[in-house]
Amino acid sequence: MKNVLLKLRESLVSILPITVLGIVAALITRKIDGGLIGLFAVGSVFLIVGMTLFTVGTDLAMMPMGHSIGAFLTKSKKLPLILGVCFVLGFLITVAEPDLQVLATQLQQGEGLNAAILYSVALGVGISLLVAVCRMAFNIPLNLLLLLLYGLLFLLAAFVPDNFLAVAFDAGGVTTGPVTVPFLMALGIGLASVRGKNSSRDSFGLVALCSVGPVIAVMIVGLTGSVDVTPSQTVIPQVTNAAEAILPFFGALPRYLKEVALALFPVVGVFLLFQIFALRLPAANLIRIGVGVVYAYFGLSVFLTGVNVGFMPMGAALGEAVALSAPAFLIPLGVVMGCCVILAEPAVHVLNKQVEDLTGGTVSRRKMLLCLALGVSASVGLAMLRVLTSVSIWYFVAPAYAVSLLLSFFVPDIFTAVAFDSGGVASGPTTATFILPFAVGACSALGGNLLTDAYGLVAFVAMTPLLSVQMMGLIYRARTDYLPSLHAYRSRRYAKRIRGDAPESEIVLPDAARYSVAFRAPKEN
Repeated sequence: MKNVLLKLRESLVSILPITVLGIVAALITRKIDGGLIGLFAVGSVFLIVGMTLFTVGTDLAMMPMGHSIGAFLTKSKKLPLILGVCFVLGFLITVAEPDLQVLATQLQQGEGLNAAILYSVALGVGISLLVAVCRMAFNIPLNLLLLLLYGLLFLLAAFVPDNFLAVAFDAGGVTTGPVTVPFLMALGIGLASVRGKNSSRDSFGLVALCSVGPVIAVMIVGLTGSVDVTPSQTVIPQVTNAAEAILPFFGALPRYLKEVALALFPVVGVFLLFQIFALRLPAANLIRIGVGVVYAYFGLSVFLTGVNVGFMPMGAALGEAVALSAPAFLIPLGVVMGCCVILAEPAVHVLNKQVEDLTGGTVSRRKMLLCLALGVSASVGLAMLRVLTSVSIWYFVAPAYAVSLLLSFFVPDIFTAVAFDSGGVASGPTTATFILPFAVGACSALGGNLLTDAYGLVAFVAMTPLLSVQMMGLIYRARTDYLPSLHAYRSRRYAKRIRGDAPESEIVLPDAARYSVAFRAPKEN
């Protein structure tokens, strides 16, 4: 019960800022009726309840399941078995990932396109998991692997049609959603923990690779020229009173109960097969995991109901209203919304907790959240600038990833892995269901091209955390590597000046002793 109350408090802190911001902005524009504002407010309650239940369920079920399977696979030392299971897991989880379904609903598409996008993304994740496992098995540096994959991505991007380019980048961002991220991170921890050496470093990076693989896969589909995309308009329900603001949620809840069941079934099914034939965990552990699955199931169902029914219509209406009233206000409002939305992403909290645990508190959840908030704020502001100016996404994405890949050779390896994981985690369901409709609504009101000017926002959100987290890595490296050397140098000069030719062994370096030589922050004596 204490854990539930703690998660409830975290959810309130996460959801209330974007709720207050949305309502205040809607009241200022005076172009949004009270019924839609009521729908948004009820949706916020669903988000708070859903996030609370989901995060409790993640701790109880998703993390232990992924860790157990990953540890068993590594202990088996059978690389073909590991590769086969990881591919199947990646494919099955992605096919039913709710975030991918959210993006698909915002595109008018035939059955052929739906299948092409869905299965190409699933294949991309499955193959990416194979690459991630091979990286751990053969100790391949993550930065070199990312350099190779992003080099291939940019090569393909030069030939992909403009209308398909932004959708491809967005597909990579929504792949790593609330179901995929907790399981993949735990799987990575399980795979890396058995190795012992470099386990903390290798446990990250799975989400990063599973974000770039789908982009490449969708680009290949776009190059075939066999499919096309057309943006759809968000349907804004007509609500006139408080009772009508509640009914749409309960009407939509059964749909999301079904979708989440399909999303969780592959994970739970694979875990049960491992439990029967290999793991044989104690009954107490199974009961705990079962309770966690129930929490996660209902929590994610309620959460997705809230974001789809309450947040998506409000996002579209608010974007249109702001664009018509004060277009210049889109950029500062986007910056503030980016900061608020990152607080509401369930997978962000999962990642931050994992980083804090695996680094022994050196990189705290608060510091990670600050870096991600700064990065996502900048990304949404840039996305709003693109809506206003129609500048190609290529001019933003290419330099940002080039700088990120260059930084990966200068920051500690774990920061590179965490940074690229953060990019995939930041672009979750709230981004796809509130910020993206906001950009679409604003672009539509301004008469822009939705596919080239509005879509691609999810890719922006996945892009900037790479830079902000790696900048944090540069600061930590400076504090742990360069500053101690500087203090030592200054202390030696001071000692020589005071004591003449005193032998170096007698020189006391109090400043340098204040810094640890490992992956730690400075500590005061």
